[in-house]
Amino acid sequence: MNTSSPISFSALSPDMVLDALDSIGLYGDGRLLALNSYENRVYQIGMEEGPLLVAKFYRPLRWSDAAILEEHGFVQELVEREIPVVAATTINGKTLHQFNGFRFAVFPRHGGRSPELEDPATLEWLGRFMGRIHAVGGLATYQHRPTLDITTFGIEPNHFVLNNGFIPDDLLEAYRSTVAQALEGVRHCFERAGEFTTIRLHGDCHASNVLWTDAGPHFVDFDDSRMGPAVQDLWMLLSGERQDRVRQLGDLLAGYEDFCDFNSHELHLIEALRTLRLIHYSAWIARRWDDPAFPVAFPWFNTQRYWQDRVLELREQIALMSEPPLWPA
Repeated sequence: MNTSSPISFSALSPDMVLDALDSIGLYGDGRLLALNSYENRVYQIGMEEGPLLVAKFYRPLRWSDAAILEEHGFVQELVEREIPVVAATTINGKTLHQFNGFRFAVFPRHGGRSPELEDPATLEWLGRFMGRIHAVGGLATYQHRPTLDITTFGIEPNHFVLNNGFIPDDLLEAYRSTVAQALEGVRHCFERAGEFTTIRLHGDCHASNVLWTDAGPHFVDFDDSRMGPAVQDLWMLLSGERQDRVRQLGDLLAGYEDFCDFNSHELHLIEALRTLRLIHYSAWIARRWDDPAFPVAFPWFNTQRYWQDRVLELREQIALMSEPPLWPA
């Protein structure tokens, strides 16, 4: 995925957002609220007729058109099976539109609150729907989206950070050697897990991407959807001390396995996937550092303290990857 861009989000003025919607026959009433999104630009927009809509303007060149449409297609498959997800709206026969160099999609607005992840019934409910999502995710494979693996989430991001002058000279060797040791630990975890199936995932299933209503959950923002092991969509819902995460995992799987078999050997991957996410996260910010929104949102990035903390964090992960994996009670 190319991170350079021929156009900047700075060109995406409120007038251009409304003009883009006008171009597909949707007419805003002037109400426009920027929502919390750094990778793309997302707006809640009031309409002259009908309910509020959400418009997502994709970061230029991050995904190909084919990759975006694959994600739209997967989410539509879930909708057709009555799984509560938020799909891009089809307008004039298309879900992906273009205006002045930007690509965008329109979604219905869905409200909700964060799920109560300490509640066993909530976790079991989430697990049931995640099992249904994965049952559909296993029916086909992505052709234009990557796989979450050691290369794409570990080796390549690490090379970008090391090769672009982000790390202070006095911490460079400590960071380099710590990441190398962490990646070796990740490899051992993958070896212990053995053979597992990769499926189409949500990819970024943390609590902020699950909205809860009295009717239950609905899942939003499949922008990071990719191929990977099923446990990737489960471990991010776990928190707290080890005994807490064991209980939470048991509650999730109690619902999950009503609809989809779970390969328990994937539990060897939890700390490895967490480690890869940490490595990838630093590189994600680094790749976007020329976007003016990022220095404002992440002022602590690229400071001496930031890289010191990352070294300590990865050393903790190295220790955790050597411990026995979580197993539900």
